[in-house]
Amino acid sequence: MKKLLVLALTALFVLTAFTPDKTTTIFIIGDSTAANKDLSKGKLERGWGMALQCYFDDRILVSNHAVNGRSSLSFITEGRWDKVLSQLKPGDYVIIQFGHNDEKPQPARHTEPGSTFDYNLSKYVRETRERGGIPVLMNCVARRNFAKVTPKNDDDEKLRNTTFADGAEVEEGDSLIDTHGLYRVAPRDVAQRMNCHFIDANQITSDMEQRLGREASKKLHMWYLPGTEPTELEGKQDNTHYNIYGAHTVARLLADALSAEIPVLAPYRCDADITVDQQGRGQFFTLADAIAAAKASSKDTVTIQILGGEWERPVLPKKSKIKFILRQGATWK
Repeated sequence: MKKLLVLALTALFVLTAFTPDKTTTIFIIGDSTAANKDLSKGKLERGWGMALQCYFDDRILVSNHAVNGRSSLSFITEGRWDKVLSQLKPGDYVIIQFGHNDEKPQPARHTEPGSTFDYNLSKYVRETRERGGIPVLMNCVARRNFAKVTPKNDDDEKLRNTTFADGAEVEEGDSLIDTHGLYRVAPRDVAQRMNCHFIDANQITSDMEQRLGREASKKLHMWYLPGTEPTELEGKQDNTHYNIYGAHTVARLLADALSAEIPVLAPYRCDADITVDQQGRGQFFTLADAIAAAKASSKDTVTIQILGGEWERPVLPKKSKIKFILRQGATWK
């Protein structure tokens, strides 16, 4: 009887979540691979959580609470989880993705898979359900690690301030090597024990990195030779964090995975060619840059979606291949 009641309540949440007059929120909690980033001075680093809104229509609101450097433990002890719970309403989703920083040795962040890591993940699942939300466990995204001998990394956040000259010479092979061990397994185990949605983000992104190979995969990350990127003149070898292209590539893959795992989300999946957004969620901040990219595209039709704000409507030829979609309250002046 109790199981039937739970199923009935879950069905009610799903049905009410997608009525025309209601927006469903997808909350994201996690670390720097998903987090919103500092956009000052033309910085290019992005988290996949910043880009996820671009791949769902206006009936879905993505609320990204992931923060650089946080683990499943520190996200709780710093009061960040309580803030999410205070905003959560029945029928909302919570994507739970940790592991990168749970591996680190610092006591304020470290947890053990099979023990404290699992406990924290279970807490997130349980408390999301207690408020009528729907938890989605994800394991951590893969690092770009083709090194024949994996370099020691006690803090991914240090990579943000490491220039190319600071990076150690690393001999790379052709196979991607896992760096997460049991931290990528624990979320699946917890999901199975608690009958929770699970997205294997580690496998999805490992396949992506391996498919691209050791050279092309650099284009996903904050990986630049000296003098090749104006905002990173000294170069950078960051195999953990994504640039704009990488964040959007991962967000698109994870949006597909979410729609497959949770079919009720599939009708709200969207996929414009280019997104313009003044908050940095898209590929471009300005319409002029987006239009220039669209004109350079080989596609017969290019769709530009605009997220929020008031914009001067560009004058284009009548037979232009560019089509606009206004979303998130965006309007023409």
